[in-house]
Amino acid sequence: MKPLLEARGLRKVYTGGDGVPIEVLSHLDLGVQRGEVVAVVGASGAGKSTLLHLLGALDEPTAGEIWLDGVAYSTLAAEEKDTLRNRRLGFVFQFHHLLREFTALENVMMPLLIAGVPRAEAQSRAEELLAMVGLAGRMAHRPPQLSGGEQQRCAVARALVHDPEVLLADEPSGNLDQAHSGMLHDLLLGLARTLETSMVVVTHNRALAERADRVLLLEGGRLHPVRAPEAVW
Repeated sequence: MKPLLEARGLRKVYTGGDGVPIEVLSHLDLGVQRGEVVAVVGASGAGKSTLLHLLGALDEPTAGEIWLDGVAYSTLAAEEKDTLRNRRLGFVFQFHHLLREFTALENVMMPLLIAGVPRAEAQSRAEELLAMVGLAGRMAHRPPQLSGGEQQRCAVARALVHDPEVLLADEPSGNLDQAHSGMLHDLLLGLARTLETSMVVVTHNRALAERADRVLLLEGGRLHPVRAPEAVW
């Protein structure tokens, strides 16, 4: 079966302060099936966040190509990439990046409003997602009035409100304690399964990685299958 999200021959090279090129990703290949959850693990500085930025069309590779449902990123104009990120991809980061001046409901509505969805429809969908993440009674609260776990759940609702094909998560529970991390993992994986959303999650959390369909180790600029996740911790 052809992957929904596919990367082939990805390279990413940065120039160091001394002018020497630094190759972070080296001829990396990845294929993610529709509805599949893939965990990417590896040492700090291995290039995990760089990989997510490339997959999310937030940065461009030095070489190689990425396809979403058969459409190559390199063929898209800047405006088309904006549309891709807004309508077909979802993002969850370690820090929630909620807009402090807006309520939880308004934060979750934002991607739909930017996409031109009528306000009433956007509000209804945002209310549905907030209820799914357990924030039905907190919709009118602004981020400073929410706990850290509530803020991250709000960010998850925002990432999924437009029913993306792929969710990209970078250390989604990295800023939470163990108890709240477990709750967030249940939520993320449960919603991904329910909504049939593919997910690529970068994590140092063994418990989360072990619940993925596949675990891949990013090392030496390439991805390697991990058959026994405990071996990398």
